[in-house]
Amino acid sequence: MSRIVSIHSFRGGTGKSNTSANVAALLAAQGRRVGVVDTDILSPGIHVLFGLDQDRVGHCLNSYLWGQATMPEAAYEVTPPALTGGGRIWLVPSSVAPQDIARVMHDGYDVARLGDGFRALVDALDLDVLILDTHPGLNEETLLAIAMSDALAIVLRPDHQDYEGTQVTVTVARKLAVPTMVLVVNKSPAVFDEDEVRERVEKAYECRVATVVPHSDELMALSSAGLFAVEFPDHPVTDRYRALAADLMA
Repeated sequence: MSRIVSIHSFRGGTGKSNTSANVAALLAAQGRRVGVVDTDILSPGIHVLFGLDQDRVGHCLNSYLWGQATMPEAAYEVTPPALTGGGRIWLVPSSVAPQDIARVMHDGYDVARLGDGFRALVDALDLDVLILDTHPGLNEETLLAIAMSDALAIVLRPDHQDYEGTQVTVTVARKLAVPTMVLVVNKSPAVFDEDEVRERVEKAYECRVATVVPHSDELMALSSAGLFAVEFPDHPVTDRYRALAADLMA
């Protein structure tokens, strides 16, 4: 049985796409067939982490939404050569072309097509798991992604600017009856006590914290030039991503 997982944050800059990409890599390292869809149509970027050159991309998510291609036709295999375990990763990117982003903003698209496309992708590629890297905040496609998900991870930083928006997302997800919902506290400074952070966040949202990911100079230095979990498989941050991946598949 395939599983749909959404990785979301209410604000940008939380590390949501890094989380999505690294969870995908770790699941593939366990032998799974993993699909990733960049539904952040207005500010796409996860393709960079997978090393996918958009100059060589024909179809993308935009193509599907505008009826120019099927969702499977917009999927590209991005399995890192160094990844062991026998799994594979496919990515459906969103276009970074200014004219395509402008068209989305001006004309919109039929959001209902997304659900059909997700199902077609799962069937065509025989996926074990489909990861949806969502647009920050709440809009139609984000609500659809959350509603279709078997599991939702909400990424936030230990920052007061993130707290209010995260509460909105938690409330909406509960109304949509997502079977599994967890929080991921990301970029936690070394001076913060992890147990105290976990306890404070769980109390604030009445929602379980799957993991607290510490700030990492190595992650910052990588600068999205690859997948951290592949480059640093034994790093403590990778251990946190690994724990999250297991949690979302449980």
